[in-house]
Amino acid sequence: MSFLTISLLFAAFLLTRISSLRRAAHVLLAQSAMVAFACLVIGLESESVHSYVAAFLAVVIKVGLIPFAIIRIVNRLKNERESRPILSPNQTSLAAALLLALSYGIVDRALPGVSRELLSGALGLILIGILLMITRRQAIMQIVGLATMENGIYLLGLSLTKGFPLVIEMGVFLDILIAVIILVILTGRLKLSFQTTDTTVLRKLRG
Repeated sequence: MSFLTISLLFAAFLLTRISSLRRAAHVLLAQSAMVAFACLVIGLESESVHSYVAAFLAVVIKVGLIPFAIIRIVNRLKNERESRPILSPNQTSLAAALLLALSYGIVDRALPGVSRELLSGALGLILIGILLMITRRQAIMQIVGLATMENGIYLLGLSLTKGFPLVIEMGVFLDILIAVIILVILTGRLKLSFQTTDTTVLRKLRG
């Protein structure tokens, strides 16, 4: 599980340095695949039927539907990139490193002496996802940040409870799926109306 946590955090750090929307979507796909694998590992440990169902839903929604929707709209955007982030890649990576250190420090204080690799990694994913949403101007990068944050929240739940009840997990999956689909549709409308997906153009709508 430690290797999986390191891989997840590496994928999150990679997102802080990527300006290509297509590459960001592919990194998110890999990250979501690792989250689904973590769900499967926990299902094998608990030997619970609902954990296997949750792992299947994670594969279908996190690895299938959500990346498909993002990659589809990215292909329509062609060569659009994240060219004017609020923080530079170096600054964002430094902030992500500080947030990761903070997440390990928080878990150390809350759960001293407890195995905390996955828990700290999940909290780190949440914080890095929020960082991406705040520091990126392109709508697609903000969606990627949202999905990263949700992956972290889902992992946090897995590490604390070894799996939610199936009804709750289905609600969580549908919630993020609907949110991403709506945001992808709005991104397409943004591109159609303003010829860009830079969300700063929305300031023109203020009265």
